[in-house]
Amino acid sequence: MADRPINRRAWMLAALAAASGLDLAAVRAPRAAEKMSKQEAEYQDSPKDIRTCATCTLFEPPRACKVVEGDVSPYGWCKAFALAD
Repeated sequence: MADRPINRRAWMLAALAAASGLDLAAVRAPRAAEKMSKQEAEYQDSPKDIRTCATCTLFEPPRACKVVEGDVSPYGWCKAFALAD
């Protein structure tokens, strides 16, 4: 880190964290990595009407989701369903 310039955003975060007494690691920790449980998402292994995980923009083949944790069926459904435009 000797020859590396200080990023303005990093400096501001460090200054704000120090001034407010926050843990800098907590400020930088990404919360987007946290996913909903299947229960929170009201996930079901069967489709709802014609809506399925396979047609959702959040589905990650072959059996994953960007917002629901664990294994999801391409034929499943949850309340986070988002059809592509």
